[in-house]
Amino acid sequence: MAERKILTEQIRAFAKHLRQMERSSGTIENYLRHVQTFAAWLGGRTVSKEAAAEWKAHLLSAGYAPATINAMLGGLNRFFSFAGWRECQVKALRLQRRLFRDDSRELTREEYDRLLNTARAQGRERLALLMETICATGIRVSEVQYLTVKAAEQGKAEITLKGKIRTILIPSKLRKKLLKFARKNKTASGEIFLTRNGKGLSRKQIWAEMKAICKAAGVSPSKVFPHNLRHLFARTFYKVCRDVAKLADVLGHSSIETTRIYLISTGAEHEKQLDRLGLVV
Repeated sequence: MAERKILTEQIRAFAKHLRQMERSSGTIENYLRHVQTFAAWLGGRTVSKEAAAEWKAHLLSAGYAPATINAMLGGLNRFFSFAGWRECQVKALRLQRRLFRDDSRELTREEYDRLLNTARAQGRERLALLMETICATGIRVSEVQYLTVKAAEQGKAEITLKGKIRTILIPSKLRKKLLKFARKNKTASGEIFLTRNGKGLSRKQIWAEMKAICKAAGVSPSKVFPHNLRHLFARTFYKVCRDVAKLADVLGHSSIETTRIYLISTGAEHEKQLDRLGLVV
């Protein structure tokens, strides 16, 4: 049996395969990073199930969060499947269902408002409107490209991702803001959120711009990233409609269990619930 080695050509072929499978750009980026991280740790050694299990143990001892480790193993296992090395796949860590979220990563409505006000005060109109749009619609950062002038005019965006098509409604107040922004920037058609060179904003750029206003807004950087705006939308939407199935449809989740993760209470909220039990006298 030939020695299994992770080569640059294989990683490129894997990337091409993921694009053909219509995986999102963010998913592709994550999978490739996980494979490259494993390859760097492997240091040219032969790939084997034992080596993959050793890497899993290394990640645990290095203090990686269990959920992060499972995400990394997921990307690596998909690469093994693509390469025909299924026998090298390792099992994910078994995680107990979380009862509450970490307060240090929970973006509150007040903090969201401060981020918007700071962005506007600094003249970052595009960033303020982008954060407002993600939070008001619940779209993924990879779906920003579907926010076009036509979508704003029609009041809805047709999003095609992972082989599925779903419709995102754009609130009337937001529609007006988006069209006003497009007119101001002389964008007659196509994507609304563009760079100075007329290209679509990348995930990294959006992330970096959000992080850049944390200090001035007085919000911990650990709470400021695009996906947290989607979480804030989900929690706010659920408080209004109390329909987890409808929320799952809006978010584009194929499993309601995924949606439930968005609705887990914070540690502080969970503590208040325990106090209301009145069992400590």
